[in-house]
Amino acid sequence: MPNMLFARPNGELLDIPDIKMAGRSGDSFLEPLEEELIPLPEGASLTAVPYRYPVGIGRKNGEFLRITTNPYRRNKEEVWAVGALLPQGFTRTLLPAFSGDREKPIPLFGYTAVGVRNGRFIVGACQTDQHRLWNPVNYNTKELALLVEEKTKAFPQNRLLRQLGKCALEYGCFTAQNIFYKRWEGGIPVSPSCNARCIGCISSQPAECCPSPQGRLEFVPTLQEVTEIAIPHLAGGEDAIISFGQGCEGEPSLQGELIAASIQKIRQTVDRGTININTNGGDTEKLKIIVDAGIDAIRLSMISADPEIYRAYHRPQGYTLDNVRDSLKYAVAAGVYVSLNLLHFPGVTDDASQIEALIGIIKETGVQKIQLRNLNIDPDVFLKIIPEHFDSPLGVPQMISLFKEEIPWLEIGNYSRPVV
Repeated sequence: MPNMLFARPNGELLDIPDIKMAGRSGDSFLEPLEEELIPLPEGASLTAVPYRYPVGIGRKNGEFLRITTNPYRRNKEEVWAVGALLPQGFTRTLLPAFSGDREKPIPLFGYTAVGVRNGRFIVGACQTDQHRLWNPVNYNTKELALLVEEKTKAFPQNRLLRQLGKCALEYGCFTAQNIFYKRWEGGIPVSPSCNARCIGCISSQPAECCPSPQGRLEFVPTLQEVTEIAIPHLAGGEDAIISFGQGCEGEPSLQGELIAASIQKIRQTVDRGTININTNGGDTEKLKIIVDAGIDAIRLSMISADPEIYRAYHRPQGYTLDNVRDSLKYAVAAGVYVSLNLLHFPGVTDDASQIEALIGIIKETGVQKIQLRNLNIDPDVFLKIIPEHFDSPLGVPQMISLFKEEIPWLEIGNYSRPVV
């Protein structure tokens, strides 16, 4: 079993050979299984987990041990836990094992358990999709700033393009960057408002909860601003996708008429590429307008198919999980390729009751794919707000196996692909 890691205040990472790496599932510490561990993937990064102390397993007595100070120094230097941040294509199997000041929320990242074995970092994760398209090596390149400058100069009145330039350069958003790289999935935000108040929203959070890592779109773009970006991307981009519904906006379907008009205008000019929306699916009537306009794909985000857990996390404003179910049915019946963007949290998503509920809604609606998304949130904040409806976590590898066994047609991955 790998050694436990800790972080010094200066950022240096050290391990303790006498203490084994532990993991966390829900609110329980455990010793990882080998099937839950892989070498640190290319493109992953490591981060200290502020205000939290690492927990490991004593090699001699097998007990869980909390480390608060650096054992290699005499001055009682305080240490922090360490987590890995995974690139797209990898799904975490375990959270980092830590304890500490739960009154101080930590930044909104998808923390993953990490240790060291034979000089190599080992993480609690499994590969669930190809890595190439979202490998960080393909982003934040030296020429990006010039590409942003050139494109924004070509459309000086386009506010949306300036927003995407900010997202690309300041927030490092990959879908924004793809607009300027002229390839793959490019994001087009359209909605400053939302009909949910998700606990893990990355663009709008109450200050006392946890700071949002980016700002939200502050205007509704015009039809021209949308299509000036979308048409050339679809016409000339490699494996081109445009996606409404990005991290810097609210719920895109609230601008259903704008999206529908954009789809119609785009398809008058270009018939290649995929038009997608990332949505919560709560406003079924708006989504019907978008579906009827000819959208190719829908990715619908969901924390759980359990109504109480869904309501506690998403905090929907004026809709329920039944509306979401109706949206899924309508889109599938219309021939749209529909994915569930399953917000994944080890110890909750892989609980037997949660798996059963998800299988039920997928079979009922005909959803074609699950996209597993590591939930970016403080684990203690998340577990505090959701009802405790889970006591039988099966582990992430077993969860994936059950999905494949129970739903033969279901694809499992981590991101959207062009609809052929």
